[in-house]
Amino acid sequence: MTFTRQFFSAGRRGAHSARQAFRAVLTRLDATRAIPPAQATGVSGETLACELIQQYGMASAPPEGAEVVILPLGGSSTHGVIVASIHGEHRIELKPGEVALHTTEGDFLHFKQGRVVELVTETLRVTASKEVLFDTPELRCTGDIADKARSMAADREIYNGHDHIVPNAGKSEPPGAQQ
Repeated sequence: MTFTRQFFSAGRRGAHSARQAFRAVLTRLDATRAIPPAQATGVSGETLACELIQQYGMASAPPEGAEVVILPLGGSSTHGVIVASIHGEHRIELKPGEVALHTTEGDFLHFKQGRVVELVTETLRVTASKEVLFDTPELRCTGDIADKARSMAADREIYNGHDHIVPNAGKSEPPGAQQ
């Protein structure tokens, strides 16, 4: 047998003995750590200690019961990393080409077809140390807008009901054009 044949034959035998990526169910996760340690149960019922590896700048904490894909580094289950996760119960419905971020509580950011972006949450906080700019021909709000002094609705009430003393003419009438 030639060296080349022996080399490739040994490689095939080694590849068959190494564990390939596999599916499991997440049973525990400590998302407070820089590289979150996790525990999962494999399809054969084995309990596996592993780590959750994510792309730089992206972070999530999949809930218990999430399906995960574990990649055993070096082909050994003793050092596996979770490289993907999904929890179908909390997934939102997407059309081809759409992208979404979502939580187990129902919050989501959905990039939809037709160049529409929808953000749904209970409370949204934006912190900007310099400014916030909306460059749009129209900005609409279905509720009230307020600052540190009062709301715009309160300003309209003050304006619409105001009168004042006009020098040498007496008291003015409230504005005819109401806001």
